[in-house]
Amino acid sequence: MIFASVYPHYITKVVSKGRTKEELHQVIQWLTGFDDKKLRTLIDEKATFEAFFGEATLNPNADMITGTICGYRIEEIQNPLTKQARYLDKLVDELAKGRKMEKILRAT
Repeated sequence: MIFASVYPHYITKVVSKGRTKEELHQVIQWLTGFDDKKLRTLIDEKATFEAFFGEATLNPNADMITGTICGYRIEEIQNPLTKQARYLDKLVDELAKGRKMEKILRAT
């Protein structure tokens, strides 16, 4: 699956719930380490999720992302790529639901 094909849906989801594209980018940067320029490059290159997460430096606190997304408990997902994609889905959901940024970014 191509990240660029899902990215507009992330934007639509968060903006329709009163959040911003900038907040979405903040969440993506926290999880992956990608700044806006790198994110744009990956979108323009039509990177797959495999390539997207292959280039990411996953946040050391990513394993603090728990709960259920799309009917699956994140902690129980065995495939690393699927787990990483679900981490991102969960963060986007939390953003759209109005959760405070410090909670989304697992600030300790």
